[in-house]
Order: sequence, then structure tokens, then C-alpha cells
Amino acid sequence: MSNGHIFVGEVIGTAILILFGAGVCAAVTLRYSKARASGWVVIAFGWGFGVLAGAYTAAPLSGGQLNPAVTIGIAIDTGKWGKVWVYLLGQLVGAMLGAVLAYLVYLAQFQANVRKEGTTEGTADEPVPTLGIFSTIPEIRNPVANLITEIIATVALVLPILAFGLTKGLGESGTTVLIVSLLVVGIGLSLGGPTGYAINPARDLGPRIVHTFLPIPNKGTSDWGYAWIPVAGPLIGGVLAGAIYNAAF
Repeated sequence: MSNGHIFVGEVIGTAILILFGAGVCAAVTLRYSKARASGWVVIAFGWGFGVLAGAYTAAPLSGGQLNPAVTIGIAIDTGKWGKVWVYLLGQLVGAMLGAVLAYLVYLAQFQANVRKEGTTEGTADEPVPTLGIFSTIPEIRNPVANLITEIIATVALVLPILAFGLTKGLGESGTTVLIVSLLVVGIGLSLGGPTGYAINPARDLGPRIVHTFLPIPNKGTSDWGYAWIPVAGPLIGGVLAGAIYNAAF
């Protein structure tokens, strides 16, 4: 695969992933959304379907990695680092693009986050914080515990992905992406409660950058003090998963 194919594939695939993921978070969070308050299970499946759509779309161009932690785990396994930077750049750009697209889909809902003075548009209630639509927020802010959660959850993602490659039938049938998508749903349901399961540095960092600059009324903080955890945790998890895979398989 050429650098151009890899970059385009990862941009498109990651943009689709974040469009679905941020989209389902917006659907559940924002007032005047038909899916408002539909719950965590809906969010977990929304992210899983995002992986399904994004990875299948990107697969012919780049392999559909869509996640720096996965890319690094694969590089540790194969020893091939030459194109890692292309994957990472495409993933970050795609994550930012997907966040912008999700914002545009829910533009009216974001604009109605508060009532405009002198009009009946919007809500008179307290504005809905919007960072959780784009990036992760821990339920209990404990840096050590939050970091451990992200590391373990990412190992639980990347190690099975590497092991799936040992089952030839999955690759030959084209069902690997489907299984990975269900894995992401499972991680969300089982391990996502403490931090919101970033398990993907680009998935958290790209949308957080976009949230910082988007003109969302009363959007609240972008919480850059926490932002290093959903980047460092998944990267450490990707390294550990690659090392465990090399040692055990």
C-alpha cells in the first residue's frame, strides 16, 4: 500500500468512525434529539457500528486500522515502522473531520443548547455540557486509576485483534472487522464505565481539538488537563498488547 492510499483510507475510515461515535453521543445527550437519554447501551453499539462502517470502508486502501494503539501494536508484532507515521497522521486528521461532520449533523441541536435572548429558540434550562459528545470524561477523576483503566481496556482491544490474525477463516471470510466491532461493543459495556473508554488516542484527541474551536453556545470546558490520559493510556496499552502477543504467541 502506498502512503497516499494509507493516508486517504485512514482519514475516511476514522472520519466515519467518529461521525458514528460522536453522533450517537450527541443523539443521547442533546436536547431536541429523538434519541435523548436512550442510554449507555445505545452509545456502546453506536461506537461499535462506527468501527464496522469505518474499518470496512478503509480496509481496501489502508487495512482499516483507525487507531494509533492498534497501529503501534501491529508495528511491534511485525517490526515494520516505516509507515506508522502515515497511519497516525491519517487517523488524527480523520478524527477531526469526523467530529466536524457530527457537529454539522446536530447543528440545530447544538445551537439550541441555550435560549437566545429575546427569542423562544433554544432552552431556558441550564446548558448541556458538550465535551462528552466529542471526548471522554472520567466519572471519578483519579489520574492513576483512569490511566490504568485505559491501559487495560486498550490491551483488551489490541491483543485480541492481533490474535484474530491467527484464525485464517476470519480473514478469508471477511468477518474480522465484524468481530472487532463486536469486541468494541463488549469493551464499552464491560470496561467503559469508569472513563468512557477512549482506547484510541486519535478518537479522543482529534475531537477534543475540534471541540475547543467549534462555536457551540455554552459548550463548557475542553478539559485539557485530563487530555493526556486518553492519549497515553491507549498508547501504553498498544505497546503492552504487542509485547504480550510477541511473547505468548
